[in-house]
Amino acid sequence: MPDVFTMKPIAYIHTDFPTKFGIPRQSGYVPDLKGRIILEPEYRNPDALRGIEEYTHIWLLWVFSQSIREGWSPTVRPPRLGGNQRKGVFATRAPFRPNPIGLSSVVLDRVEWETLEGPALWVSGVDLMDGTPLLDIKPYVASSDSHPEAESSFAGPARGHRLAVEIPEPLLARIPAEHREALRQVLAQDPRPGYQQDPERVYGFLFAGREIRFQVREDVLQVVEISQKEGEEKP
Repeated sequence: MPDVFTMKPIAYIHTDFPTKFGIPRQSGYVPDLKGRIILEPEYRNPDALRGIEEYTHIWLLWVFSQSIREGWSPTVRPPRLGGNQRKGVFATRAPFRPNPIGLSSVVLDRVEWETLEGPALWVSGVDLMDGTPLLDIKPYVASSDSHPEAESSFAGPARGHRLAVEIPEPLLARIPAEHREALRQVLAQDPRPGYQQDPERVYGFLFAGREIRFQVREDVLQVVEISQKEGEEKP
């Protein structure tokens, strides 16, 4: 058996996040966050996807392409724990791993069989940056993949915690209507790193061609500015 395996992307996913900041910490946390998967030319044979529309969910195996570094550490500091507690790398989903592989369970919304780029998959509940390379796509099998009794240590409770989100109407109007609910869900998840809790600090990230700037005081997130990214069309 070889010691080194060579893999190459089978597809790339396109989402509303051009950078890492603001991306949900796990797939499914923001149900309205969409993605479009485009296969690489050699995998665009429709037969490779035959039957996939019979599933409601799929698994995506992908590469932490923005987090690749030399070497690895046996422990990491999860932001969810404030960045000051260490956990074993294999006990977390941190991006800095011996092999930088990510795993996401997403909803398969529809298949576009005929596009200029071959078959395309539309998915929702994504937690990937725009342009992330995919290594594989597999169907989600509910009878074996779902474990309602499972316990999730420190990674479990946050899905239930939501911030109240306040976006002034004039600012909200700068976001295309089809992206507004996803943005609210992203903000409600509290995009800040767990170790940053300064109520006076203004945070910002890029989303759907706009820069979103906000502050958080206690459990209320207030959007203070939404600006057009240079070169983007206005809604």
